[in-house]
Amino acid sequence: MEEKNFVSDSTLYLVATPIGNMYDISLRAMDVLRRVDFIAAEDTRVTMKLLQRLEIKKELVSYYEHNKKERGNEIVYRLLAGESCALVTDAGTPAISDPGEDLVALCAEKNIDVVSIPGPCAAINALTLSALPTGKFVFEGFLPVKGKERRDRLEFLSKEERTVLLYEAPHKLLATLSDLCKYFGGDRRITLCRELTKLNEEVIRTTLDTVVSLYSENQPKGEFVLVIDGAVSIKDEVSVTDDMILERIEKLISEGNSSSDAVKSASKEFGVSKNTVYSLYLSSKQ
Repeated sequence: MEEKNFVSDSTLYLVATPIGNMYDISLRAMDVLRRVDFIAAEDTRVTMKLLQRLEIKKELVSYYEHNKKERGNEIVYRLLAGESCALVTDAGTPAISDPGEDLVALCAEKNIDVVSIPGPCAAINALTLSALPTGKFVFEGFLPVKGKERRDRLEFLSKEERTVLLYEAPHKLLATLSDLCKYFGGDRRITLCRELTKLNEEVIRTTLDTVVSLYSENQPKGEFVLVIDGAVSIKDEVSVTDDMILERIEKLISEGNSSSDAVKSASKEFGVSKNTVYSLYLSSKQ
């Protein structure tokens, strides 16, 4: 298989960097970082530490959210003049919840070649560890912080049938989990991936109500990726009748289960949210 191991003039390279474990840097990524004319970095201090460990000396320019318009034009000018540039973020793949999307669009507009150097991405890493469906998924990045925009997004995602991936910071984690529990239902499956590829990597596979209880009592630490099971399709829910659910609940109760346990078991068996089943059961008793 032919390999393209040279760096071309007038080309932007999107270089994925480690999200924690330094050994995840690829040989190709290191080669590109050595060969380009300059590197555009989200935080030059973070990238400088990486380059020092790799024993690479290269000109660094900053490219981040608050200077991306002005600096993007400067980078494009240099690319059009024949220079090559590598774009990196603090960790992971550029343009995935990190700076890069606008610069790629600007290069496309100016017919500048863009080459992506594959590598670490926290969202994909978490998805593979989740034990949830991976065939179809939707990446949401960070939720809106507050207000109607956040509520509307949560309401929309609560009906999403594909696996949902979110990023969240530790100081906002409990609030986000509580909101997810409210809109998605406490019995929705979730996998929390913390400090991926690092020494304290942790993967928790559980339900939303359980994890809200966990972090109500324990202070979250580190960066999190949340992988949430998709909603049961409307088509599947239609095939399950109210009578079927109620008959199953009554049978479970007759076998000695509490009404709460019976509702929970019926919810899992029929793939209908626990809140829906509980409301149905209460209505049948009134």
